Amino acid sequence: MIPRYTRPEMARIWEPENRFRIWFEIEAHACDAQAQLGVIPKEAAAAVWARGKWEIDRIDEIERETRHDVIAFLTNLAEHVGPEARFVHQGMTSSDVLDTCLAVQMTQAADLLLEDLDKLLAVLKRRAYEHKDTVTIGRSHGIHAEPTTFGVKLAGHYAAFARNRERLVEARKDIATCAISGAVGTFANIDPRVEEYVAAKLGLAPEPVSTQVIPRDRHAFYFSVLGVIASSIENLAVEIRHLQRTEVREAEEYFHPGQKGSSAMPHKRNPVLSENLTGLARIVRAAVVPALENVALWHERDISHSSVERMFGPDATVTLDFALARLTGMMDKLVVYPERMQKNLDDLGGLVFSQRVLLALTQAGMSREDSYKAVQRNAMQVWEKGGSFLDLLAADADVAKHISRDTLAPMFDMSYHTKNVDTIFKRVFGE
Repeated sequence: MIPRYTRPEMARIWEPENRFRIWFEIEAHACDAQAQLGVIPKEAAAAVWARGKWEIDRIDEIERETRHDVIAFLTNLAEHVGPEARFVHQGMTSSDVLDTCLAVQMTQAADLLLEDLDKLLAVLKRRAYEHKDTVTIGRSHGIHAEPTTFGVKLAGHYAAFARNRERLVEARKDIATCAISGAVGTFANIDPRVEEYVAAKLGLAPEPVSTQVIPRDRHAFYFSVLGVIASSIENLAVEIRHLQRTEVREAEEYFHPGQKGSSAMPHKRNPVLSENLTGLARIVRAAVVPALENVALWHERDISHSSVERMFGPDATVTLDFALARLTGMMDKLVVYPERMQKNLDDLGGLVFSQRVLLALTQAGMSREDSYKAVQRNAMQVWEKGGSFLDLLAADADVAKHISRDTLAPMFDMSYHTKNVDTIFKRVFGE
């Protein structure tokens, strides 16, 4: 995590203070459960809550000697709790603390990311309705295809992020599990009811089989969902980057007063936000393959997954949080140029209506092969030399045998391509 791409609320989830607070709650709740079961004195459990404290510097100092972070924490905790600390961590193993804590942190991160997605969805919906009827050219392979609307473009991205939200809800549910099962996960030295109690207190579900760690397929699913969200961010960012190109200029990132685009060329207005989002998406996706590789651990556990998660847990969630907020701000202030969209639509002299003419010729009795040749022959002349596609078609003898100019002219009506926009919007927004 670096400050440039970090927002404080997400960063706090991964800071030592939050981590150790969760560790303490896991241990203290476990003591309460043990006390209820009569395994430890109730006074001991109460003492843990009453006197439980820790200092990050002291934990670091102890860890330099013990080379074990959980033992360092427990040692520092015992310095405050006193003799009753001998009842802390009874029957538990380090993974019970580490994995359950990670589950809490990942659910906390998911909650923030869901809030981010809700804000982005609200902006995309507003802008989609704003430009529901703003006609623009649809492109395939980067080449003019047929007309659509800018609102339909944005509705497509809204639908993608709505799916992403559903995926993240499922990933949050999947990762929210608790393991308090002891060495190799057999509950030999701790009652399963302790796990159930701690899970309920932390808003988690007991892990059915934890071996000694929570199975890493859960984490792989979580990070994979983050990667899909990042790819959806890049998909929209790339669209804006293309639309801002000088040759296109149909939409543009807001250019703040006093903003500079280039140290050398004062005229530049570069799509720096969307380019930045493309880069940030790569960082988030970088966590996916290591998370998948973490699934295969030796027997009941090893720690090959640990270093990966200590790095990518914070990095992926912090980066995605920042990227979603940046995308929301960018789309909120995106400048759209309908006049330029219309100009680009008109640049090819009506070629964007070629399919409708093709279909009309086949319906008028011309074979599809001959229809395609006739339409393409005239289209290529417009492509290479310019002119009016309608005029050329009307003057073509093969076309004129089947369709008159008066019949051709209405086929160049833009509203033909936007007649189902309402249907699309109802499917996406349910209104």
